[in-house]
Amino acid sequence: MIKSNILALDASTEALSIVLHFKGQTFHHFEECPQQHSQKILPLVDELLSKAQCKLKDLDVIGFGQGPGSFTGVRISVAIAQGLAYSANLPLVGVSTLAIMAQQAFEENGSTCVYPAIDARMGEIYFANYQLNNTKMELVNQECVIKPELLTADFISANNELAVAVGTGFKTYPDALNNFSNIQINTEITLPDARFMLNHVDDAFLTGNVVKASEAQPKYVRDTVTWKKLPGRE
Repeated sequence: MIKSNILALDASTEALSIVLHFKGQTFHHFEECPQQHSQKILPLVDELLSKAQCKLKDLDVIGFGQGPGSFTGVRISVAIAQGLAYSANLPLVGVSTLAIMAQQAFEENGSTCVYPAIDARMGEIYFANYQLNNTKMELVNQECVIKPELLTADFISANNELAVAVGTGFKTYPDALNNFSNIQINTEITLPDARFMLNHVDDAFLTGNVVKASEAQPKYVRDTVTWKKLPGRE
């Protein structure tokens, strides 16, 4: 159960998504609108606030998709969240777009081991492994950018538990996991949806794991050029 009053948004990919959870009710918008995020996002925030009959200052916290994704989209997410947080003096919580998709796989399908990937262009994908801890998907090792043909056992959990893969990375490169019979691609989850940020943002707010608007940072991941091997595979 979400206990906080939360506005969360993400514009990091082709999708634009906004969710408002206020006094137990949830209001949500999701659409794919490439290159239109900056024009649409603030009017949509106003629309959801109006539907909930609340103002920004009535909220507890703002969540934002901090990437990875397109450079421009990630910057839009961070900048809009910062502006809203400044205007209402609210704290911020950044959530990885890969974590958002992993959380959706758990909340919709009960998946407890998820490999989310976003098409990073230039023949690469943003990739990670998330596993369930209580009701929240948590990162195993670190997120990285990698050529899909280089996905090996060093990047996949050593045990043979059934897992799912989600995101545009595997839509673009469906053969990337052919060598792993325990992983099934979920073609229904391709882009991050802010609705599945709520659990992460609520938990972060309640435990004080928030930042000021001036401290909000994007997560581009492409700067990450190394990957720490899974335990036992050093």
